[in-house]
Amino acid sequence: MSNEDREQTVGKVTKAVEGEPTRWLVVQNARKIDARGIEHGFWIIARDGVIAATGNGEMSMISACRGFGIADERPDKVAEDTAGNQDNAYSSEIAPLMLKGDVAEVNAQGKNLTPGYIDIHAHGSWNRSFDDGLEGIDIARAGHLVHGTTRQVLSLITNPMDVMCSNLKNVKAAMSKRPDVLGAHLEGPFLALSRKGAHDPNCLKDPTDDLVDQLLEAADGSLRQITIAPELPHGLSAIKRFAAAGVVPAVGHCDADYETARRGFEAGAGIMTHIFNAMNGLKHREPGPIPAAVEDPRVTIELINDGFHVQNPVLKMAVKFAPHRIAFVTDAMSATDCPDGAYKLGALDVTVKGGHARLVSNGAIAGSTLLLEHSVERAVNVLGMDPADAVEAATLTPARAFGFDRPNEVTGAPLGLLSPGYAADLLISDPKTWQVEHVWCAGRRIH
Repeated sequence: MSNEDREQTVGKVTKAVEGEPTRWLVVQNARKIDARGIEHGFWIIARDGVIAATGNGEMSMISACRGFGIADERPDKVAEDTAGNQDNAYSSEIAPLMLKGDVAEVNAQGKNLTPGYIDIHAHGSWNRSFDDGLEGIDIARAGHLVHGTTRQVLSLITNPMDVMCSNLKNVKAAMSKRPDVLGAHLEGPFLALSRKGAHDPNCLKDPTDDLVDQLLEAADGSLRQITIAPELPHGLSAIKRFAAAGVVPAVGHCDADYETARRGFEAGAGIMTHIFNAMNGLKHREPGPIPAAVEDPRVTIELINDGFHVQNPVLKMAVKFAPHRIAFVTDAMSATDCPDGAYKLGALDVTVKGGHARLVSNGAIAGSTLLLEHSVERAVNVLGMDPADAVEAATLTPARAFGFDRPNEVTGAPLGLLSPGYAADLLISDPKTWQVEHVWCAGRRIH
């Protein structure tokens, strides 16, 4: 995509997501895949951005449309032709004849219909990061949204405190304009120096009370998650204070032993930041933080499924560690969906080669160039996961980490399932390649 085409796409995507939802949306003849399983001949009716009804078979869809007053009576011959075959009869000539008024209708033609993907740990795309102000947020979000990530927690890199506070305020401002921004994730500055990864060591700090207060004040309710090394002098007390403020602390970028990590989860941490990466590994005599997260049913475990951050044999093992608690994340940096070359991660220089990002200074992995679209495809086609489980890891599980699987003040309608009452975050994708072809966010059709 040329720079001019990308600029136009950003404008169209931003306008769509900041606009009003389609009054009525009807999607029919789909292969529904969500955490509850797979159904064929599936249809959805959404009203004003929320799923109003679902079902199987054309006749039941017609009945539902009539019940909502959005369908005309069909000619008798058409009704006779489909009678007795209501589970499988779909005709592209039929639906346009029966729907009326302000109704958008799509025949999925048997392709995948899934909830929109939710990424709770990503830093940017399209050569912009979420630290780059409101324009940067618009650009980076467009890069993920067109590939099916309908909602995102915006991860902010470690910076000086005043910069991090300013970036938090930008996320808060973005939330007021667009429903796809769920809030902020601070990956830093409360990280272990020994496990800093691609974070600036000069900006790392111990989470004292005054710094906690400073970040909470700047966020003004927009902070969803913060990664903390629990072994820091004030690590456990900070976890308690953030949790009490409604933020979900995450154990990560740490060198914690098993007991310290367990105390972190007991103190209120509800997430493990990208398991295996930037933490002491799993050893049989020094178990470290990973078993503490796996054994605690309250903890959501982030996993970067690109085969690089974690290689396939370990990925196959990891997805079985904690069923229904693995959340696919991308940790995507600004080079995502861009050519190889030179980029920035905060103030640090990064080189991307073969799609893999590393710091110029020391060769450390500097985030990923992964999209959730590709993560789900890898899970099914490479790791051999059941499609419903793969979709769950990119939809319902990340939603549940913040209570977004239930009605809430941030999203209103819950996220993560194709069910009445849930937000109309919908994707149509190719059954084999999983390439996303159509996207709706809260009933808004995305370019």
